[in-house]
Amino acid sequence: MDDFSGRTYGTSGLDNRPLFGETSAWDRIINVGVGGVTTLFVLVTVISSFVFPSLPPRALNIFFAACILLICGSTLLLIFWYRQGDLEPKFRKLIYYKLASIVLLCLCANLYFHGVT
Repeated sequence: MDDFSGRTYGTSGLDNRPLFGETSAWDRIINVGVGGVTTLFVLVTVISSFVFPSLPPRALNIFFAACILLICGSTLLLIFWYRQGDLEPKFRKLIYYKLASIVLLCLCANLYFHGVT
């Protein structure tokens, strides 16, 4: 079996850097913060779709929540691929854009569920 610890990959020394150079604690705080806020909005929206305006829930509310969850699924797949190193760093902005869109969609859904006009 080859020992891969000594490879330099064309650099002058050993290359132990992460794939995208993301070692900053500030980047991690931003990622966890944005992900946490988005998760909170999605959870509140899904729960509200079943509870409001009354039990049993309306089919349209459930459909709205299902659409939001499908969009979240594609975003989670992008995040997974990004963390695996299969996507370029420019896709990070696309992930943030999709997360912001999900938050706005959840806001619209909650306003609809609660009857705000």
